[in-house]
Amino acid sequence: MVSSTQPGPGSEIGPGPGPRRVDILGVRISAVNMRQAIDRLVRHIDCGNPGYVCVTDVNALLHARRNPELRRIFNGSTLTVPDGMPLVWAGKSAGADWMGRVCGPDLMPALLSAAAERGWSSYFLGGAPQVAEEMIENLRRTIPGLKVAGWQSPPFRELSPEEETAMVQEINDSGARIVWVGLGAPKQENWMDCYRSRLGNSLLVGVGGAFDMHAGRVRRAPRWMQRGGLEWVYRFAQEPRRLWKRYTRNVPVFILALCRRAPKLVESA
Repeated sequence: MVSSTQPGPGSEIGPGPGPRRVDILGVRISAVNMRQAIDRLVRHIDCGNPGYVCVTDVNALLHARRNPELRRIFNGSTLTVPDGMPLVWAGKSAGADWMGRVCGPDLMPALLSAAAERGWSSYFLGGAPQVAEEMIENLRRTIPGLKVAGWQSPPFRELSPEEETAMVQEINDSGARIVWVGLGAPKQENWMDCYRSRLGNSLLVGVGGAFDMHAGRVRRAPRWMQRGGLEWVYRFAQEPRRLWKRYTRNVPVFILALCRRAPKLVESA
């Protein structure tokens, strides 16, 4: 269910300049909550505007802090939403009291429900073989009227020029208003930046691990852990070998960096 939180000051929605952003270590995170994000994106799609959406957590933000090209992609998006309570807390400390967590697994069904009400179709790109099919089957059970324009799981290797052309043509021919990109960060952000000019007026949304979660292959933390900013503990318990370096290194780096450079509320680019 989409949050009923009312828009805050400076969080205008609709075509034209986007919501204000919070500069966190040079990465400009959209100062939105879930309802504001959905309202903004629905109006953006309704106007036939192209664009792309980044869903950003602390790990991705620190990557962008070190990588100017990735930072450019995040800062030039239609929205770069806060996936993770540390980014929400940072935004609130800068004065964006209305900010709320907008994570990929929650953004996907919320925007898909709004799209179903308006007859908009979606294309799904990413995931291991069979993941997209399993995800779509599950989503169809919970979202009445869901319109699926197509899906594919691209190979992990670099595509040949012929494969690139075929992929772009298939997506464009599908008529999808939204293209969901589940390639993982930062690959999906680079993909959206590379292909957005070739995909007509579709809105591209990079949602990372949401494909696996909605396919039922990865379990989410209980709601109380999500609300308390403890979902990372749940994920770490599931995959300690893969995630221990990320959390033991990134959390202290993030906290120390914020002590040196406080978040700042800025106007949208």
